[in-house]
Amino acid sequence: MLDRYTTALIKPSVDALARALHGLGVGANALTLIGFGLGLGAAVAIVFSAESGPMWLALALLLASRVLDALDGAVARLTAPTDAGGYLDITLDFLFYASIPLAFAVHNPGQNALPAAVLLAAFIGTGSSFLAFAALAAKRGLSSIAYPNKSLYFLGGLTEATETLIAFSLMCLWPQHFAWIAYAFAAMCAVTIVTRVMGGYFSLR
Repeated sequence: MLDRYTTALIKPSVDALARALHGLGVGANALTLIGFGLGLGAAVAIVFSAESGPMWLALALLLASRVLDALDGAVARLTAPTDAGGYLDITLDFLFYASIPLAFAVHNPGQNALPAAVLLAAFIGTGSSFLAFAALAAKRGLSSIAYPNKSLYFLGGLTEATETLIAFSLMCLWPQHFAWIAYAFAAMCAVTIVTRVMGGYFSLR
């Protein structure tokens, strides 16, 4: 829901950084891989964090990972975006998203396993509804007006990348409340699933 606004807000800074990185010869795929590595580092930091208090290292790695996720597409557009690069980006994004709830479940399975499982199930719903529509939209030659720079047809919803980052950040700041945050975000994902399934079905129909 918020992606189009946050993208417009950070675009000048992202484009400036992208031009600097491109000038240094840094490629988009390298940024994608480094960003994914930082995201996994955040998950590992969550697993080994103290039992109470904010998880500052995990939060810093998580935010750095998402900065690089914003930069890889901007760098790619300075040359020629490729299907391979877009595929790598979206695949690693989904793996990163799954790694954070899993990390909280491993960190404290007694309290976090069930809410993490509920959230991961919700992620399957949002991800599958997104990717299934994108595949069929590409088959029909459809393109997104709201997100014209995306590699795939971006079917929006209540929970997009910005909302997910906010939820993950709250989990790192208040890990003792992970369960409530996970359940609340899973409920928001459920709204996204319903609207995406209905919107996608009637669009293709």
